[in-house]
Parts: sequence; structure tokens; C-alpha cells
Amino acid sequence: MARLPIIAILAAGTAFAALPGEPATARDYLVLVAGDCGTAASRVVRDTGGQLLSAQPSSDGQTCVVTVLVQGNGSERPRKVTVRVPM
Repeated sequence: MARLPIIAILAAGTAFAALPGEPATARDYLVLVAGDCGTAASRVVRDTGGQLLSAQPSSDGQTCVVTVLVQGNGSERPRKVTVRVPM
């Protein structure tokens, strides 16, 4: 939910993107935002049986980098697994 104020600020900033004297068009108000990594992170946690450490969009905006902590067998230490999955 913290992304809503960010989107609103970006949208407001693009309202002034047209040059003075030029009429604003729909293209001036278009804002591209990265998707949400929540679904991708849930999928990785479910598939690995691990505990979510982090999930963030990659720089390309098409994938999420998800890191989970997967428990080992009794005496084994948990291992950190990082995967890149589509949004």
C-alpha cells in the first residue's frame, strides 16, 4: 500500500510534462510502474517451503529477485536461496 502515494506523486509530476503553450495529451499522463513482487514471492515460499527474507523488483522491471531461507535436515544449517522469477 505504500506504493499508492508514490504513484500519485509520479502522476502529479507528469501533469506538468507538456511544454508551455502545447496542449496536454493522454501520453503526458502515462506513468509506467513496476509490478508487485508479492505474488512471485508467495510462489517461491510455497515451492521451497522456506521463510521469506526479501523480495524486490529487478532493474529490468520484468522479474523479481526473491530470497528465502530454507531449513535443512535437523543438523544442517538453513541455506539462503535467491531466485529470479517473472512478475
